[in-house]
Amino acid sequence: MPNTSDLFDQQRADWQADPHAAFDAWLAQQSFRASSADVYRAQWGNFLEWLAAKRATLHTVQRPVIEQFVAQLDIRRPQRMRYLRLIERVLDHVREIESAATNPARFIAQDGDAAWRKARDNEPTGFLTHDERALLVAHLFSPIGTLPGAQRWRERRDRALVAAFLGAGVKTGEAAQLTVDCYAAGAPYITVDASNPLLTRQARLAPFAVEVLDDWIRERKAAGLAGELLFPAAPSGRSMHKATMLRAIDAVVAESGIAASRVARASPQTLRNTYAAELFENGTDPDRVGQWLGFQQTISGHRLHRAWQEWMGEQIRERDIAQARADQTSDTMSRGPENSHL
Repeated sequence: MPNTSDLFDQQRADWQADPHAAFDAWLAQQSFRASSADVYRAQWGNFLEWLAAKRATLHTVQRPVIEQFVAQLDIRRPQRMRYLRLIERVLDHVREIESAATNPARFIAQDGDAAWRKARDNEPTGFLTHDERALLVAHLFSPIGTLPGAQRWRERRDRALVAAFLGAGVKTGEAAQLTVDCYAAGAPYITVDASNPLLTRQARLAPFAVEVLDDWIRERKAAGLAGELLFPAAPSGRSMHKATMLRAIDAVVAESGIAASRVARASPQTLRNTYAAELFENGTDPDRVGQWLGFQQTISGHRLHRAWQEWMGEQIRERDIAQARADQTSDTMSRGPENSHL
């Protein structure tokens, strides 16, 4: 049986000599998904770069250096917490090897008044304007043209994905798991399954989304795609990775022409919010909208409704300001230059 102290000595040397490689070895033992592991690896690399800049190591770093690192991250507070939890977890492992009793990252996480907490919890809830939504929907029905088979079905799939977000309010994780059985041609709703049968729901489909999904179902059959997933990544039927899905949405949005006029990205969440906004504008009760969106708490639907109302108020203010400026310009031009007779 190997000597435990020898193993600890070896691991201590590994973390001292190459904290990147030691982290990879530790990461391989954590049973994380590949996508999550990539994120953690990037976060860890950022932290090690900070330590190097501060002339600190994993064995000498103290609370102020970690707190400064988390505070300077230009990200939202929940994301800062995820960084901090990763550092805390790794330092638990390293300090256990070192037989130390303290972890500086844990004290920072527990400090409710820490400077790193002074970050936005969330970005302002985003929606598409009426014009942006109209342009995007119009693009979903624009001619595809003569594309090779693989490009053609992928274009149809990507447009149907946009329709699922904008016209049914599904989430990216849900869209990746939807099966062909979740939707019947011409049906005014789509069934969103959940691991808990009590959470399975039927989301109301906007009329345009019904047409786009019908086009995709026909294309999917014609292409002979395998598997049961509604939105497969390949002819084999494998599921779409979230990053692939986001790139697909970005491409459709860019082709529609609305991306250039927007400051914020028109993400799947933005499309999902816009789905709710359309329902709110038509007088649908926030509780019902929340049910279609899959909210488990009724308060969530009302929060989104308030966010939409605030956003609408801001849109009206911006429109009034723009109109006032236009009227002022028109009035100036109609009067002509002063003293033109001189």
